[in-house]
Amino acid sequence: MYHRAYLPANTRFPDCEGEHIFTQESPLNALRQYNGPMDFELRNLIEWGTPLLLTVLTVGIAYWLLGKTFANQPQNRLYRQLSYVGLTIVALVILVLVLPFSVETRGQLLSLFGIVLTTVIALSSTTFVSNAMAGLMLKATGGFHTGDFIRVQDQFGRVTSKTLLHTEIQSEDRDLVTLPNLYLITNPVKVVDQTGTLVSAELALGYEVNRHTVTPLLIEAATKAELTDPFVHVMEIGDHALTYRVTGFLEDVGKIVSKRSELRGHVLDTLHDHAIEVMTPSIMNQRPLHPESTVIPEPTHVFNHEPSGDAEKIMFDKAELAARIERFRQQCEKLEAEIDSLREDKSDNKMEISWREHQLEALKDIITRLDVTDD
Repeated sequence: MYHRAYLPANTRFPDCEGEHIFTQESPLNALRQYNGPMDFELRNLIEWGTPLLLTVLTVGIAYWLLGKTFANQPQNRLYRQLSYVGLTIVALVILVLVLPFSVETRGQLLSLFGIVLTTVIALSSTTFVSNAMAGLMLKATGGFHTGDFIRVQDQFGRVTSKTLLHTEIQSEDRDLVTLPNLYLITNPVKVVDQTGTLVSAELALGYEVNRHTVTPLLIEAATKAELTDPFVHVMEIGDHALTYRVTGFLEDVGKIVSKRSELRGHVLDTLHDHAIEVMTPSIMNQRPLHPESTVIPEPTHVFNHEPSGDAEKIMFDKAELAARIERFRQQCEKLEAEIDSLREDKSDNKMEISWREHQLEALKDIITRLDVTDD
Protein backbone atom coordinates (compact mmCIF):
# COMPACT_ATOMS: atom_id res chain seq x y z
CA MET A 1 0.00 0.00 0.00
CA TYR A 2 1.27 3.43 -0.89
CA HIS A 3 0.55 6.58 1.10
CA ARG A 4 0.66 10.10 -0.37
CA ALA A 5 2.79 12.43 1.68
CA TYR A 6 2.52 16.22 1.62
CA LEU A 7 5.80 18.01 2.16
CA PRO A 8 6.26 21.67 3.01
CA ALA A 9 7.51 24.00 0.32
CA ASN A 10 11.22 24.30 -0.47
CA THR A 11 12.07 20.96 1.24
CA ARG A 12 15.64 19.82 0.43
CA PHE A 13 16.76 16.21 0.10
CA PRO A 14 20.44 15.44 -0.45
CA ASP A 15 21.53 12.61 -2.72
CA CYS A 16 24.61 11.54 -4.49
CA GLU A 17 24.29 14.00 -7.32
CA GLY A 18 23.34 17.06 -5.26
CA GLU A 19 20.36 18.60 -3.61
CA HIS A 20 16.88 18.38 -5.04
CA ILE A 21 14.40 21.15 -4.13
CA PHE A 22 10.72 20.30 -3.99
CA THR A 23 8.66 23.45 -4.41
CA GLN A 24 4.98 23.54 -3.62
CA GLU A 25 3.28 24.89 -6.75
CA SER A 26 0.62 27.61 -6.57
CA PRO A 27 -2.99 26.54 -7.14
CA LEU A 28 -3.09 28.64 -10.37
CA ASN A 29 -0.10 26.75 -11.86
CA ALA A 30 -1.47 23.45 -10.68
CA LEU A 31 -4.84 24.24 -12.23
CA ARG A 32 -3.10 25.26 -15.45
CA GLN A 33 -1.20 21.93 -15.61
CA TYR A 34 -4.24 19.92 -14.67
CA ASN A 35 -6.83 21.51 -16.97
CA GLY A 36 -4.57 22.16 -19.93
CA PRO A 37 -4.04 25.15 -22.24
CA MET A 38 -7.70 25.52 -23.25
CA ASP A 39 -8.75 26.52 -19.75
CA PHE A 40 -5.79 28.92 -19.51
CA GLU A 41 -6.87 30.67 -22.72
CA LEU A 42 -10.44 30.96 -21.40
CA ARG A 43 -9.16 32.49 -18.18
CA ASN A 44 -7.06 35.01 -20.15
CA LEU A 45 -10.09 35.88 -22.22
CA ILE A 46 -12.07 36.58 -19.07
CA GLU A 47 -9.28 38.62 -17.47
CA TRP A 48 -8.84 40.84 -20.55
CA GLY A 49 -12.33 40.78 -22.02
CA THR A 50 -14.36 41.58 -18.92
CA PRO A 51 -12.85 45.05 -18.17
CA LEU A 52 -12.73 45.85 -21.87
CA LEU A 53 -16.40 44.95 -22.33
CA LEU A 54 -17.47 46.88 -19.23
CA THR A 55 -15.53 49.95 -20.32
CA VAL A 56 -16.98 49.87 -23.83
CA LEU A 57 -20.52 49.49 -22.47
CA THR A 58 -20.02 52.33 -19.99
CA VAL A 59 -18.62 54.64 -22.66
CA GLY A 60 -21.42 53.70 -25.05
CA ILE A 61 -24.05 54.54 -22.44
CA ALA A 62 -22.27 57.82 -21.68
CA TYR A 63 -22.22 58.71 -25.41
CA TRP A 64 -25.93 57.95 -25.63
CA LEU A 65 -26.73 60.09 -22.57
CA LEU A 66 -24.70 62.99 -23.98
CA GLY A 67 -26.53 62.67 -27.29
CA LYS A 68 -29.89 62.78 -25.51
CA THR A 69 -28.79 65.72 -23.37
CA PHE A 70 -27.66 67.86 -26.31
CA ALA A 71 -30.28 66.60 -28.78
CA ASN A 72 -32.29 69.85 -28.80
CA GLN A 73 -29.41 72.20 -27.97
CA PRO A 74 -27.51 73.07 -31.16
CA GLN A 75 -26.25 76.21 -29.41
CA ASN A 76 -24.25 73.88 -27.11
CA ARG A 77 -22.73 71.93 -29.99
CA LEU A 78 -19.29 73.07 -28.86
CA TYR A 79 -19.79 71.59 -25.39
CA ARG A 80 -21.09 68.35 -26.89
CA GLN A 81 -18.00 67.91 -29.06
CA LEU A 82 -15.72 68.68 -26.11
CA SER A 83 -17.61 66.15 -23.99
CA TYR A 84 -17.09 63.45 -26.63
CA VAL A 85 -13.36 64.19 -26.83
CA GLY A 86 -12.95 64.25 -23.06
CA LEU A 87 -14.94 61.03 -22.63
CA THR A 88 -12.74 59.27 -25.20
CA ILE A 89 -9.56 60.34 -23.40
CA VAL A 90 -10.93 59.22 -20.02
CA ALA A 91 -11.97 55.84 -21.50
CA LEU A 92 -8.45 55.23 -22.81
CA VAL A 93 -6.91 56.02 -19.42
CA ILE A 94 -9.40 53.74 -17.64
CA LEU A 95 -8.59 50.89 -20.02
CA VAL A 96 -4.90 51.23 -19.24
CA LEU A 97 -5.65 51.13 -15.51
CA VAL A 98 -8.09 48.20 -15.42
CA LEU A 99 -6.53 45.83 -17.94
CA PRO A 100 -4.21 43.22 -16.36
CA PHE A 101 -0.94 44.87 -17.33
CA SER A 102 2.09 44.65 -15.14
CA VAL A 103 2.95 47.70 -13.07
CA GLU A 104 5.92 48.49 -15.29
CA THR A 105 3.91 48.15 -18.52
CA ARG A 106 1.06 50.25 -17.14
CA GLY A 107 3.46 53.01 -16.17
CA GLN A 108 5.05 52.98 -19.62
CA LEU A 109 1.66 53.19 -21.33
CA LEU A 110 0.56 56.10 -19.17
CA SER A 111 3.84 57.88 -19.84
CA LEU A 112 3.45 57.31 -23.58
CA PHE A 113 -0.11 58.60 -23.45
CA GLY A 114 1.01 61.74 -21.63
CA ILE A 115 3.82 62.35 -24.12
CA VAL A 116 1.45 61.98 -27.09
CA LEU A 117 -1.10 64.33 -25.54
CA THR A 118 1.57 66.90 -24.73
CA THR A 119 2.98 66.69 -28.26
CA VAL A 120 -0.45 67.21 -29.81
CA ILE A 121 -1.02 70.31 -27.68
CA ALA A 122 2.46 71.61 -28.46
CA LEU A 123 1.81 71.30 -32.19
CA SER A 124 -1.63 72.91 -31.93
CA SER A 125 -0.61 76.04 -33.83
CA THR A 126 -0.65 74.14 -37.11
CA THR A 127 -2.95 71.19 -36.45
CA PHE A 128 -6.52 70.21 -35.75
CA VAL A 129 -6.21 71.20 -32.11
CA SER A 130 -5.47 74.83 -32.98
CA ASN A 131 -8.96 75.35 -34.36
CA ALA A 132 -10.45 73.61 -31.33
CA MET A 133 -8.55 75.93 -29.00
CA ALA A 134 -9.63 78.90 -31.10
CA GLY A 135 -13.23 77.69 -30.80
CA LEU A 136 -12.89 77.61 -27.01
CA MET A 137 -11.49 81.14 -27.07
CA LEU A 138 -14.38 82.41 -29.22
CA LYS A 139 -16.85 80.71 -26.88
CA ALA A 140 -15.20 82.27 -23.83
CA THR A 141 -15.02 85.80 -25.25
CA GLY A 142 -18.53 85.70 -26.74
CA GLY A 143 -17.71 88.35 -29.33
CA PHE A 144 -20.56 87.38 -31.65
CA HIS A 145 -23.53 85.04 -31.66
CA THR A 146 -25.76 83.19 -34.09
CA GLY A 147 -27.64 85.67 -36.28
CA ASP A 148 -25.06 88.50 -36.00
CA PHE A 149 -23.63 90.23 -39.06
CA ILE A 150 -19.83 90.02 -39.10
CA ARG A 151 -17.03 91.10 -41.43
CA VAL A 152 -13.63 89.41 -41.48
CA GLN A 153 -11.22 90.76 -44.08
CA ASP A 154 -13.19 90.48 -47.36
CA GLN A 155 -15.84 88.15 -45.92
CA PHE A 156 -19.19 89.62 -44.87
CA GLY A 157 -22.28 87.73 -43.84
CA ARG A 158 -24.59 86.57 -41.09
CA VAL A 159 -23.59 83.84 -38.65
CA THR A 160 -25.56 80.62 -39.06
CA SER A 161 -23.64 78.30 -36.70
CA LYS A 162 -20.61 78.09 -34.42
CA THR A 163 -18.83 74.79 -33.79
CA LEU A 164 -15.64 73.67 -32.11
CA LEU A 165 -13.59 73.86 -35.32
CA HIS A 166 -15.28 76.43 -37.58
CA THR A 167 -17.89 79.17 -37.88
CA GLU A 168 -20.36 79.25 -40.75
CA ILE A 169 -21.75 82.49 -42.21
CA GLN A 170 -24.25 83.18 -44.97
CA SER A 171 -23.04 85.76 -47.49
CA GLU A 172 -24.99 88.38 -49.44
CA ASP A 173 -25.15 85.88 -52.33
CA ARG A 174 -26.99 83.42 -50.03
CA ASP A 175 -23.95 81.15 -50.12
CA LEU A 176 -22.61 79.46 -46.99
CA VAL A 177 -19.00 80.32 -46.13
CA THR A 178 -17.04 78.24 -43.62
CA LEU A 179 -14.39 80.16 -41.65
CA PRO A 180 -11.88 78.22 -39.51
CA ASN A 181 -11.89 79.44 -35.92
CA LEU A 182 -8.14 80.01 -36.09
CA TYR A 183 -8.77 82.48 -38.95
CA LEU A 184 -11.26 84.38 -36.79
CA ILE A 185 -8.92 84.87 -33.84
CA THR A 186 -5.95 85.90 -36.01
CA ASN A 187 -7.92 88.56 -37.93
CA PRO A 188 -10.03 91.49 -36.73
CA VAL A 189 -13.73 90.62 -36.62
CA LYS A 190 -16.21 93.47 -37.12
CA VAL A 191 -19.58 92.67 -35.52
CA VAL A 192 -22.71 94.66 -36.35
CA ASP A 193 -24.44 95.67 -33.12
CA GLN A 194 -27.94 94.19 -32.90
CA THR A 195 -29.27 97.37 -31.27
CA GLY A 196 -28.43 99.41 -34.39
CA THR A 197 -25.65 100.41 -36.72
CA LEU A 198 -24.49 103.28 -38.94
CA VAL A 199 -25.08 103.12 -42.68
CA SER A 200 -23.01 105.41 -44.90
CA ALA A 201 -22.32 106.26 -48.53
CA GLU A 202 -19.43 108.18 -50.11
CA LEU A 203 -19.19 110.26 -53.26
CA ALA A 204 -16.85 112.86 -54.78
CA LEU A 205 -18.02 116.22 -56.17
CA GLY A 206 -16.05 118.92 -57.92
CA TYR A 207 -15.00 122.19 -56.34
CA GLU A 208 -17.53 124.10 -58.41
CA VAL A 209 -20.25 122.85 -56.04
CA ASN A 210 -20.35 124.62 -52.70
CA ARG A 211 -20.16 122.21 -49.76
CA HIS A 212 -22.80 124.22 -47.90
CA THR A 213 -25.15 123.34 -50.74
CA VAL A 214 -24.22 119.65 -50.77
CA THR A 215 -24.48 118.98 -47.01
CA PRO A 216 -28.25 119.63 -46.55
CA LEU A 217 -29.02 117.66 -49.71
CA LEU A 218 -27.11 114.63 -48.46
CA ILE A 219 -28.89 114.85 -45.11
CA GLU A 220 -32.20 114.98 -47.00
CA ALA A 221 -31.23 111.84 -48.92
CA ALA A 222 -30.43 110.01 -45.67
CA THR A 223 -33.78 111.06 -44.24
CA LYS A 224 -35.59 109.70 -47.32
CA ALA A 225 -33.78 106.39 -46.72
CA GLU A 226 -35.40 106.30 -43.24
CA LEU A 227 -32.13 106.75 -41.41
CA THR A 228 -32.16 108.69 -38.14
CA ASP A 229 -29.71 111.34 -36.92
CA PRO A 230 -27.97 111.80 -40.30
CA PHE A 231 -24.71 113.75 -40.61
CA VAL A 232 -22.15 114.55 -43.31
CA HIS A 233 -18.34 114.50 -43.17
CA VAL A 234 -15.80 115.79 -45.67
CA MET A 235 -13.46 112.82 -45.93
CA GLU A 236 -10.79 114.05 -48.33
CA ILE A 237 -9.73 117.20 -50.13
CA GLY A 238 -8.40 115.83 -53.40
CA ASP A 239 -6.72 117.43 -56.36
CA HIS A 240 -9.93 117.68 -58.34
CA ALA A 241 -12.81 116.96 -55.95
CA LEU A 242 -14.08 116.82 -52.40
CA THR A 243 -15.06 113.41 -50.98
CA TYR A 244 -18.20 113.43 -48.84
CA ARG A 245 -19.60 110.75 -46.57
CA VAL A 246 -23.22 110.81 -45.46
CA THR A 247 -24.12 108.60 -42.49
CA GLY A 248 -27.33 107.73 -40.67
CA PHE A 249 -28.40 105.41 -37.87
CA LEU A 250 -30.30 102.19 -38.73
CA GLU A 251 -32.18 100.45 -35.93
CA ASP A 252 -33.28 97.35 -37.87
CA VAL A 253 -29.91 95.81 -38.73
CA GLY A 254 -31.67 93.03 -40.63
CA LYS A 255 -32.14 95.52 -43.50
CA ILE A 256 -28.53 96.71 -43.62
CA VAL A 257 -27.86 95.56 -47.19
CA SER A 258 -31.03 97.11 -48.62
CA LYS A 259 -30.56 100.35 -46.73
CA ARG A 260 -27.04 100.80 -48.08
CA SER A 261 -28.35 100.51 -51.63
CA GLU A 262 -31.37 102.68 -50.85
CA LEU A 263 -29.17 105.42 -49.37
CA ARG A 264 -26.96 105.55 -52.47
CA GLY A 265 -30.02 105.74 -54.70
CA HIS A 266 -31.56 108.62 -52.73
CA VAL A 267 -28.23 110.49 -52.76
CA LEU A 268 -28.08 110.26 -56.54
CA ASP A 269 -31.74 111.26 -57.03
CA THR A 270 -31.62 114.17 -54.59
CA LEU A 271 -28.52 115.71 -56.15
CA HIS A 272 -29.95 115.33 -59.65
CA ASP A 273 -33.25 116.88 -58.57
CA HIS A 274 -31.28 119.98 -57.46
CA ALA A 275 -29.27 120.20 -60.71
CA ILE A 276 -25.98 118.95 -59.23
CA GLU A 277 -23.92 116.77 -61.54
CA VAL A 278 -22.50 113.57 -60.12
CA MET A 279 -19.58 112.45 -62.26
CA THR A 280 -15.84 111.98 -62.09
CA PRO A 281 -14.02 115.34 -62.06
CA SER A 282 -11.58 114.18 -64.75
CA ILE A 283 -14.29 113.42 -67.33
CA MET A 284 -13.56 114.49 -70.92
CA ASN A 285 -16.70 114.89 -72.96
CA GLN A 286 -16.05 115.36 -76.69
CA ARG A 287 -19.56 116.61 -77.37
CA PRO A 288 -19.96 120.37 -77.76
CA LEU A 289 -22.10 121.55 -74.86
CA HIS A 290 -23.69 124.87 -74.18
CA PRO A 291 -22.22 126.60 -71.13
CA GLU A 292 -25.63 126.55 -69.47
CA SER A 293 -26.27 122.81 -70.13
CA THR A 294 -25.83 120.12 -67.46
CA VAL A 295 -25.31 116.40 -67.65
CA ILE A 296 -28.38 115.19 -65.79
CA PRO A 297 -30.73 112.42 -66.90
CA GLU A 298 -34.15 113.52 -68.08
CA PRO A 299 -36.88 112.81 -65.54
CA THR A 300 -38.88 109.70 -66.35
CA HIS A 301 -41.97 108.15 -64.88
CA VAL A 302 -41.00 104.76 -63.49
CA PHE A 303 -42.53 102.37 -61.03
CA ASN A 304 -41.70 103.61 -57.55
CA HIS A 305 -40.29 100.52 -55.92
CA GLU A 306 -39.51 100.92 -52.24
CA PRO A 307 -37.30 98.18 -50.77
CA SER A 308 -39.25 96.17 -48.24
CA GLY A 309 -36.44 94.14 -46.73
CA ASP A 310 -37.30 91.00 -48.71
CA ALA A 311 -33.78 90.95 -50.15
CA GLU A 312 -32.28 90.19 -46.73
CA LYS A 313 -34.86 87.45 -46.18
CA ILE A 314 -33.63 85.72 -49.33
CA MET A 315 -29.92 86.40 -48.74
CA PHE A 316 -29.80 85.35 -45.10
CA ASP A 317 -32.67 82.88 -44.78
CA LYS A 318 -30.67 80.24 -42.92
CA ALA A 319 -29.05 82.81 -40.65
CA GLU A 320 -32.45 84.35 -39.92
CA LEU A 321 -33.82 80.92 -38.99
CA ALA A 322 -30.84 80.25 -36.71
CA ALA A 323 -31.27 83.65 -35.05
CA ARG A 324 -34.99 82.97 -34.51
CA ILE A 325 -34.21 79.62 -32.88
CA GLU A 326 -31.64 81.32 -30.65
CA ARG A 327 -34.23 83.89 -29.51
CA PHE A 328 -36.73 81.12 -28.71
CA ARG A 329 -34.11 79.32 -26.64
CA GLN A 330 -33.43 82.48 -24.66
CA GLN A 331 -37.16 82.77 -23.99
CA CYS A 332 -37.17 79.14 -22.79
CA GLU A 333 -34.33 79.87 -20.37
CA LYS A 334 -36.22 82.89 -19.08
CA LEU A 335 -39.40 80.86 -18.57
CA GLU A 336 -37.49 78.09 -16.77
CA ALA A 337 -35.98 80.67 -14.41
CA GLU A 338 -39.44 82.14 -13.73
CA ILE A 339 -40.88 78.68 -13.03
CA ASP A 340 -38.07 77.88 -10.58
CA SER A 341 -38.62 81.22 -8.85
CA LEU A 342 -42.37 80.61 -8.53
CA ARG A 343 -41.80 77.12 -7.13
CA GLU A 344 -39.49 78.50 -4.46
CA ASP A 345 -42.20 80.96 -3.48
CA LYS A 346 -44.51 79.51 -0.84
CA SER A 347 -47.63 81.34 -2.05
CA ASP A 348 -50.37 79.63 -4.04
CA ASN A 349 -49.30 80.16 -7.67
CA LYS A 350 -50.06 76.84 -9.29
CA MET A 351 -52.00 78.53 -12.09
CA GLU A 352 -49.07 80.77 -13.01
CA ILE A 353 -46.66 77.82 -12.95
CA SER A 354 -49.00 75.76 -15.11
CA TRP A 355 -49.38 78.59 -17.62
CA ARG A 356 -45.62 79.12 -17.91
CA GLU A 357 -45.02 75.39 -18.26
CA HIS A 358 -47.56 75.35 -21.11
CA GLN A 359 -45.69 78.22 -22.79
CA LEU A 360 -42.39 76.43 -22.27
CA GLU A 361 -43.64 73.23 -23.89
CA ALA A 362 -45.03 75.19 -26.84
CA LEU A 363 -41.70 76.97 -27.38
CA LYS A 364 -39.77 73.70 -27.19
CA ASP A 365 -42.11 72.18 -29.77
CA ILE A 366 -41.52 75.16 -32.09
CA ILE A 367 -37.75 74.88 -31.61
CA THR A 368 -37.85 71.17 -32.44
CA ARG A 369 -39.78 71.79 -35.66
CA LEU A 370 -37.51 74.66 -36.69
CA ASP A 371 -34.43 72.49 -36.06
CA VAL A 372 -35.86 69.83 -38.36
CA THR A 373 -36.51 72.48 -41.01
CA ASP A 374 -32.97 73.82 -40.62
CA ASP A 375 -31.46 70.37 -41.09
